[in-house]
Amino acid sequence: MGTTASVKLDHPMFAVLKSAMPGKRFRGTEYRGTSTVVVEPGDLHEVLAFLKNDARAGFNFLSDIGGIDYLGYPAKMPGRFAVVYNLVALERDDRFFVKVYLDPSIPTEGIAEDPALYLESCCDLWAGAEWMEREVFDMFGIRFRNHPDLRRILTWEEYPGHPLRKDYPLRGRGERELYRVLDRTDA
Repeated sequence: MGTTASVKLDHPMFAVLKSAMPGKRFRGTEYRGTSTVVVEPGDLHEVLAFLKNDARAGFNFLSDIGGIDYLGYPAKMPGRFAVVYNLVALERDDRFFVKVYLDPSIPTEGIAEDPALYLESCCDLWAGAEWMEREVFDMFGIRFRNHPDLRRILTWEEYPGHPLRKDYPLRGRGERELYRVLDRTDA
């Protein structure tokens, strides 16, 4: 496993993953005691399933899924978008992060479906992933194959974009102007 800095990766999961999946490409980082393995998008589901089901790993709780947009980030990143999975092994109070990078293949200003922004859903591994994946889809436009109900969760279905993308206009795209202003007498 490569690392972004010349530090020794101490978390035991790095060695476990490398030995269990010798053909896979992994990168690992540790920052302030937080360990993250970076996987290829096509390997994500297999790695998550291994980390949940293998006795050496036992990450039985998915704490969170988050999206990141690296547009304008000062350092060169492997992709514009990242999805991060926060896994916890409850028996030993151990936390481990799995990150995957995605690069859009079409301009991201609208709501067009980009075939490069797809990941495999992990709802079959953790039922609680359903709403978290919906939030990442709604806010960043990253879609999840085999998701049981992939639709917007924080905005309405016809919302004209994905608001946490850094190229989304700060004042919106006119959605405020579409609605009549209500005052206290209308309520």
